[in-house]
Amino acid sequence: MSRNYKFHNPEGLYFVSFAVVDWLDVFTRMEYKEIVLDSLRYCQQHKGMEIFAWCIMSNHIHLIFRSDKGQKPELLLGDFKRFTSRRLIRAIKDNPGESRKEWF
Repeated sequence: MSRNYKFHNPEGLYFVSFAVVDWLDVFTRMEYKEIVLDSLRYCQQHKGMEIFAWCIMSNHIHLIFRSDKGQKPELLLGDFKRFTSRRLIRAIKDNPGESRKEWF
């Protein structure tokens, strides 16, 4: 099965889910959830992502969104995931109190 999202209507409303690699429980710590929320807020304010609902679980995220500035939804979602994952990895590495670094 393809891992790429397929959006057939650029103006459409979409429900997407994405998981942490190996379903690791990254989002049990508030500082990591805040990174996701900051990224979503940025996408709303600067990228044209209109968010209707979101849910952050311990190891995955659900999102209902659409692109309202003409950007392809797959590119918008790709930018969000790429930027957010890099910030999360850096935050985990730089967190002296993170006892699960080796596991992650």
